[in-house]
Amino acid sequence: MYYNKTLKDYLEDLAAKLPAPGGGSAAALASGLGASLVSMVVNFTLGKPKYLKYERELKEVLAKSENLRLKFLELVDLDVEAYRSRDLRDSLNIPLMVARLSLEGIKLCPGLIKKGNRNLISDVAVAAQLLESGFAAACVNVEINLKGLGDKKISAVMRRELKNKNKTVRKIRLQTEERVGKIIRG
Repeated sequence: MYYNKTLKDYLEDLAAKLPAPGGGSAAALASGLGASLVSMVVNFTLGKPKYLKYERELKEVLAKSENLRLKFLELVDLDVEAYRSRDLRDSLNIPLMVARLSLEGIKLCPGLIKKGNRNLISDVAVAAQLLESGFAAACVNVEINLKGLGDKKISAVMRRELKNKNKTVRKIRLQTEERVGKIIRG
């Protein structure tokens, strides 16, 4: 699969007339990029005298972002496998997991505005935007798979969950952009 392939290979297959990878896999990749940026910001912050008082918290953020980054990378391939196997439950559960994990990832961003290296402040906003994009794309994939599932009760529960999570994701992204924008503009 793509876990050990190049980004070029993945993008060529994504662009090709192939059934997979597709939007679900791309959603996981977008969120993986966001989690990677969170890790980058923390890695450039750790050890800097100005941020030493946040060292313990930053290490916890890094552990979480690295865990998420690896999960998203794995989900890129799992989504492709689910599509190829025509497993409707996996095709539903994988984007649902991407959405849930994207929420966990975006929650890491606001704290980095104050505790992260100021030279990378724009990367915090980009991370939030990518995690929101991955979340939104995963929701579209959940929705299309719910249609195929045909279970109104499960569909209602999942739609309600994602609607509530969407409010939180959107709020965090907007607040992150606003706070970062104020810092950038001085």
